[in-house]
Amino acid sequence: MAGLATVLGSGAMTNSIDDAVTADAFLIAGSNTTEAHPVIGAKIKRALGRGAKMVVIDPRRTELARMADVHLQIKPGSDVAVLNCLLHVIIDQGLLDTDYIRQHTENFAATKAMVAEYTPDYVANLAGVEKKDLVEAARIYGCANSAAVFYTMGITQHRNGTDNVRCIANLALATGNLGRPGTGINPLRGQNNVQGACDMGALPDVYPGYQPVGTAAAKFAQLWGTELPDNRGLTVGEMLAGSLKAMYIIGENPVLSDPDSNHVVEALKKLDFLVVQDLFLTETAQLADIVLPAVSFAEKEGTFVNTERRVQKVNKAIQAVGQSRADWRVLTQLANLMGHKWDYSCPQDVFAEITQVAPAFAGLSYARVEQEGIPWPCPKPDHPGTPILHQNGPARGKGIFSAIAHKGAQETPDSEYPLLLTTGRNLFHYHTGTMSRNASGLAAQRDTELMEISFADAQALDLVSGSKVKVISRRGEITVPVEVTPRVPQGVVFMTFHFRESAANILTNPVLDPESLTPELKVAAVRIEKL
Repeated sequence: MAGLATVLGSGAMTNSIDDAVTADAFLIAGSNTTEAHPVIGAKIKRALGRGAKMVVIDPRRTELARMADVHLQIKPGSDVAVLNCLLHVIIDQGLLDTDYIRQHTENFAATKAMVAEYTPDYVANLAGVEKKDLVEAARIYGCANSAAVFYTMGITQHRNGTDNVRCIANLALATGNLGRPGTGINPLRGQNNVQGACDMGALPDVYPGYQPVGTAAAKFAQLWGTELPDNRGLTVGEMLAGSLKAMYIIGENPVLSDPDSNHVVEALKKLDFLVVQDLFLTETAQLADIVLPAVSFAEKEGTFVNTERRVQKVNKAIQAVGQSRADWRVLTQLANLMGHKWDYSCPQDVFAEITQVAPAFAGLSYARVEQEGIPWPCPKPDHPGTPILHQNGPARGKGIFSAIAHKGAQETPDSEYPLLLTTGRNLFHYHTGTMSRNASGLAAQRDTELMEISFADAQALDLVSGSKVKVISRRGEITVPVEVTPRVPQGVVFMTFHFRESAANILTNPVLDPESLTPELKVAAVRIEKL
């Protein structure tokens, strides 16, 4: 959000899924697409089968990395340097779209001057990759008639995650890979309604429809008949800093999902009052004063907005189990008990209000999205929706090139903590396992954490697959069995964060990106002790 919205005027996926996968070339950065987004991963594999080329930037040798024309197996935290190098080569070899740069961008000269020092020779040594691979990767992206970028949290969950996103945008702006079929900058959302949550204002600095708190507070105060703040709110990390007395957590399990988990537990225990609304008694819910049972997707009606901005209708398949209630009903009842007058009688009433307050949704209705979803913006009832953003140039008028210097991760290997831990997901589970670990079929496929470690590091520590180790960072320690594998390079270990028994986020670094305030979950220095 912070990076793309500044550069382009919108922080969402620019192209539809089915359009983006028609690209001649793909740049997959920090995304294990076939495991974290398997449907999109399958579409990309089909595109490779028809001849598309692919560059993958990832510290791990994922399935797509094995299929790539070039895999840049970089040192964690070196993304800015690598992306600057790709732009350096594109400029050096004359692969720019000069017409697009002239008509639709600004600040190119400063960015060109910045990336001049990021030569393949310099970056190859810094990032731990081959010079020839950097050049070939740049040529694949720069020479393609249409090239699409896909990225996820491997790009954003760094102390310079916003910089990473802006460097990706530099590549698209420099080559004119925006606003056309088979192009675009495509951040893949983590689950089905992350995009919708952002659209509805579940961010600290905007009201619904991305209307800034500073200017939109009066509008929403009049609409809702109450006083509203015009100052920025708090991110999750800031909420856990100790200033709050109470929290109401809905569908989130920060005890396992947030960095430095020991601190998260301490912060939640210090609250005067904690309410958790969820499907299961999660690790976070176990700390709550009150737990409100929520319903699953199958027990509710409403809309989701998926990763390609498509507003889709969801219909109730079964009645709510036990005493559980839909989220909108719980919130409405609570508001009325607290003295407000919310008169929503069904989800359709809520959606009708959404179309009134969020301009990108103004042309939508239940009837329009009942059979087939429509991507926003859809400003009028006769508008077909917008599968491709920025077709007439970036939404903000001109796209801004960003001159960004490499600064790397906060923690680097040293004698006390000689390895770097990076985290991600596994095909069979999602996030903290709240739902997936309660599915017996998925649990049968993967029922325990296995920390990936290279052959060289395993040999040095006298480890074999199945050996149990203690993993220690500056924030805590866990015990976990290892898997010796070629998927990770020497000096890097990898874990998922699905398993409470080996909670990886006890180890991870809570240092924040200064703009997005996203923590650096993807790079933490650790040491390993054999048990």
